[in-house]
Order: sequence, then C-alpha cells, then structure tokens
Amino acid sequence: MADTLNFDLVSPERSLASFEATAVQIPGSEGDMTAMANHEPVLTTLRPGVLSVSAAGGVSEYVVTGGFAEVTAQGVTVIAERAMAKADVTQEDMDGIIAGAAEAVEKASEEAQEAARKVQSDVAALAAALGLNAA
Repeated sequence: MADTLNFDLVSPERSLASFEATAVQIPGSEGDMTAMANHEPVLTTLRPGVLSVSAAGGVSEYVVTGGFAEVTAQGVTVIAERAMAKADVTQEDMDGIIAGAAEAVEKASEEAQEAARKVQSDVAALAAALGLNAA
C-alpha cells in the first residue's frame, strides 16, 4: 500500500516489533512528531515517553526511555535504549527507570546537569501518563 510505511522497533535486548504502519507518533527530544508514508528523511533522538504506532489492526504503544528514530519516506526505525510494550510496564519497571534517571543526575558533570534533569522530568511525566508512582 502506498499509504503505509515499515515500522521497526529494536532495543539492545531484542527486536520488539516489525510491521506495516500508517502513522508513528514519536516522543522526540525536541518535541513529539508524527511520521507517515512519504515523510521527509529525519533522524531524531528520543526522550522517555510513549511511542504510538497506528496500523490496520489498531494502535500499538511502547514505552521508550531514549534512543534514536530514523524516519524515511518508506519507514521508521527506532533504536531504543530500553523499550517495552506499554501494557507490560509494571511499577517495578518504572521504579528502575526512575532510579536510573536519578543516578544520571547525580553523576552528571556540571555541563550535563540540565540535560540530565530534563530526562528526569520526562521520566516523571511518563510515570504520570502511565498512572504509576514516580516516587
């Protein structure tokens, strides 16, 4: 179909998804974006958030903690630092993500503090969006 694009989501552990999609909503570090067929090529970094993929069979949602998304006219490839199906995220998973963000703030150099705090803020917003505790 001309109005679909290939979608691939991989993390260091495994390939999580690979299918034809009609739209991919990406939590980009510079703001959310939606990629569709024939999109101009772009490479963006990801912020912690929900990646939403629309396809003929419905919408699939994945939680990502960072990484990159490459968008071309034919597809979207997401290489995530960590990714999991939104429905599978537990409070224990969120606690680990929150702890990792807090540790990154503690270990960040003075120059990197602002970026680390931004990630920590994005993680707290993600927890709230998932209805999980951020404490």
